[in-house]
Amino acid sequence: MAIERTDIDLATYIEHTLLKPSAIPDEVKQICQEAWQYNFPSVCVYPTAVRQAKELLHDKKPNVCTVIGFPTGAVTSAVKLYEAQEAVENGATELDVVINLGWLKSGETDKIYREIAQICSETGQTIKAILETTVLTEGEKRLAGEICLDAGVAYLKTSTGWFGGATVEDVKILREITKGQIGIKASGGIRTYDSAIALIQAGATRLGTSRGVDLLRQQNESMK
Repeated sequence: MAIERTDIDLATYIEHTLLKPSAIPDEVKQICQEAWQYNFPSVCVYPTAVRQAKELLHDKKPNVCTVIGFPTGAVTSAVKLYEAQEAVENGATELDVVINLGWLKSGETDKIYREIAQICSETGQTIKAILETTVLTEGEKRLAGEICLDAGVAYLKTSTGWFGGATVEDVKILREITKGQIGIKASGGIRTYDSAIALIQAGATRLGTSRGVDLLRQQNESMK
């Protein structure tokens, strides 16, 4: 049964995201101010901006999220672990980790499990595994999701946004995998209120988007 759109507090789903390579400190400051103003659960920034975001949000509700192994996931496990640990030291409490897609496609799934499980156990923070669903077959999506679920992640995330974005179909697949045990983060290409609501109705519990403020404006307009 579809959820009535007016029943959804959209702001509580939005991870306010700034992941363009040219982002400057003033832009980090802006998204932190907006996240606090609109009661977003978190901001998502590059590792180099984590310390600044933490200082700006140290006594406020939004968490600081960053990306690890972004955007390809093809760095070594040691590099990912160091990057994750440094991010936590700098104040991040949520880590979006890109899985190694080459390992997935070559059947080296034990390496994916060990890498993600180690990051989960050694950081003790909220880990979201980025599956990059746009480049996977349905079977690969399910396999990757199950591996990361077993490894102890708190969320499965659809994509980086660099190779395509979230779809309702992929969120439904992740919902089947998770069975409500962990969260689902839809990310990439979420530009309209209707698409945001459709993803939530499909099972997304977080939305990674740089357009959070605009989505709320669209929501307000739709209710007039």
